Amino acid sequence: MHLDIASLPFLNSQFVSDWLCANLRSPFESAKTILFLYVVSTQSLKFYRHLRARGLRQSVAEGWLWLSKQALLLAIKLPSAQKKIKQEMGKVRQDIEDKLVPKGTEVSRHLSLPLEGKSVEWILAEMAKMDGELGPNADWRHGKLSGAVYHGGDDLTRVLVAAFERYAVSNPLHPDVFPAIRKMEAEIVAMCLRMYKNPDGAGTMTSGGTESIVMAVKTYRDWARAVKGITEPEMRVPIIPTTAHAAFDKGAAYMGVKVHMVPVDPLTRKVNLKRVCRAMLLVGSAINFPDGNQDDIVSLGELAAKYNIGLHVDCCLGSFIVPFLEQAGLAGGEDGGSRYKLYPFDFGVRGVTSISCDTHKYGFAPKGSSVIMYRDAALRRYQYYVTPNWTGGVYASPSLSGSRPGALIAGTWAAMQYMGSDGYLESCRQIVACARLIANTITSSIPELYVLGSPPASVVAFASKDKDVDIYEIGDKMSKKGWHLNALSGPAAVHIACTRLTLSVVDTFIADLKKSVEEAKMAPSGKGTMVALYGLGNSSAVGPTMVGEVATIFLDTLYRA
Repeated sequence: MHLDIASLPFLNSQFVSDWLCANLRSPFESAKTILFLYVVSTQSLKFYRHLRARGLRQSVAEGWLWLSKQALLLAIKLPSAQKKIKQEMGKVRQDIEDKLVPKGTEVSRHLSLPLEGKSVEWILAEMAKMDGELGPNADWRHGKLSGAVYHGGDDLTRVLVAAFERYAVSNPLHPDVFPAIRKMEAEIVAMCLRMYKNPDGAGTMTSGGTESIVMAVKTYRDWARAVKGITEPEMRVPIIPTTAHAAFDKGAAYMGVKVHMVPVDPLTRKVNLKRVCRAMLLVGSAINFPDGNQDDIVSLGELAAKYNIGLHVDCCLGSFIVPFLEQAGLAGGEDGGSRYKLYPFDFGVRGVTSISCDTHKYGFAPKGSSVIMYRDAALRRYQYYVTPNWTGGVYASPSLSGSRPGALIAGTWAAMQYMGSDGYLESCRQIVACARLIANTITSSIPELYVLGSPPASVVAFASKDKDVDIYEIGDKMSKKGWHLNALSGPAAVHIACTRLTLSVVDTFIADLKKSVEEAKMAPSGKGTMVALYGLGNSSAVGPTMVGEVATIFLDTLYRA
């Protein structure tokens, strides 16, 4: 479907001029008519852009879904429906609290300051007690995790603790007071830029992948406003529903940017390039969080370069894995490149203008550290916040935070120095070999399941190809065996992000997965957390709204002391 916006009569200047001459009788009527035409033209342009990005079929489907949702929301406001919903949400709240909030007379609650300060021995003993209040499955050391804990080993932990102790009170907001912290942060950024083939680029540290992505959205919004005169910025993100990280939606919501969700190919899990069009920013992942696949960064880069727009590559999860795949001899994949092949993704690709990389994942730095990198320092300037007129003096910060923990910067620098290229290379080999063992076993030995796409790095997502086997049921069975895995939607799937902790339990994972498939096939319970939550999400047009309420209850519970 092709629409020529210039052909619309109310956007044709000659048409407007002739119409005004023929119909205007007074200045007041002229003003009303001009305002009317302005509103019609601007709204028509927005509609055209939306239709062009979404396509007619998707736009109609979204419209129908919106109408259905509004009708159902009106229906559930009836007293009888509200009573039932309140009862069900009460059960959900209780279930979440039972899983997250320790209970019993032996549980101590510290709701006010102690009258007298406690000793170090008491504090450490109380911490050890709290660690065990939810039982053995809450112990990350057993390794039955998807991502979550990126542990570089006990020796590295001691290095991090030493760095924390030395710089516990440091704050990079005061570089003259803590010059070493300023130097370490600059060196961390420089090391990451070289790792991603842009030694002359620029960047900053952030508190994590989400802040790195939010900062990228802010940067491109301000760049589009200053350079292109775009006052209502839009970006195209290859997600249906979420192969690009949800932080892009979060950043867009914070920064007032409209997101167009572009579908991905159901087999390759790469963005559908035919549906990508001009915007202030294009986004690709290498690798994405849900299924561990990468987008076609080269093709996205060609589009970005052609239209002189930004292309951000999210390597938060790929971090210190994907830059080492080629050196590890794993970038070519298997079976002649038909599986697990890694394609170009870094600043060596024409059109790539920024990359986010989490140092606190496979870089094994302490949690709360990430790097956002730009093609050049000129683009980085749009990330800064500067106000020269504050009564407290000139205020300038590179990212969202003002004060930041210098100890995290020191810990990140220490981790990178301790590991070195050789350490990260060996880590890459081991973790990717582990992930490919899982993927190959699923493909060859578990006929009820299939692997999503062709994941080149550390994440493997799997779904059911047997209509009688519910993948969420399998996920719940794995949970009962002590595994903490991630449920996905669109399609329904489960994933594991392999880490160093996975290496020693990969055989256990495969054995438990095979058992869980059989159990889900022979005796599905239909009552597990994944089944209930994602079943609710797909139950009706208001399902996502109900899931949102469940998520809000979960967040509330996090602050239940």
